[in-house]
Amino acid sequence: MPSVQLPKKEALIVDDDVRARELLSEFCRGQGFEVATAHDGRAAIAAITRDPGQFALIITDLNLPGADGFDVLRAAREVNPSVYVVMITGYATIDSAVRAVREGAYDYLAKPFALGQLEVVLTRVRDRMALEEENRELSKRVSRDGSSVPVDLGWRLQAIEERLAHIEALLRTRG
Repeated sequence: MPSVQLPKKEALIVDDDVRARELLSEFCRGQGFEVATAHDGRAAIAAITRDPGQFALIITDLNLPGADGFDVLRAAREVNPSVYVVMITGYATIDSAVRAVREGAYDYLAKPFALGQLEVVLTRVRDRMALEEENRELSKRVSRDGSSVPVDLGWRLQAIEERLAHIEALLRTRG
């Protein structure tokens, strides 16, 4: 089977703390993402709505001037339901974590977090992106030539998610 070409992977990093924004930007670049940044919620929402398909990943702080992380999350999911949004906060609570997931966040990290934790999240995002693209390509091939290639790759995604959950559990016990 030919290798699947991943779509452009661009991330938007939203944090009002310059050092945190720069650190996250450099880390994401090192993980293969092109990076854009925003210093507050309004700037993030403007970037998101200007080109709805531009960002595959958004990492946003929860407490931001102008508009909070939930506003950024809602705007992102409204214009691009397939975007991966990771919420980060120095004021983590169970309520905000549950709310973030209910509103469509892919993950939620409490500051300070180890870059290894973020690496696990980004690996999961990249793996899901690759599987989604492979699924789209196989679906096109099935509809084009009527072949019997299985379209549902859900079992592969489930296996990856289980392995990553195991890795995350191991990382937590080490921390």
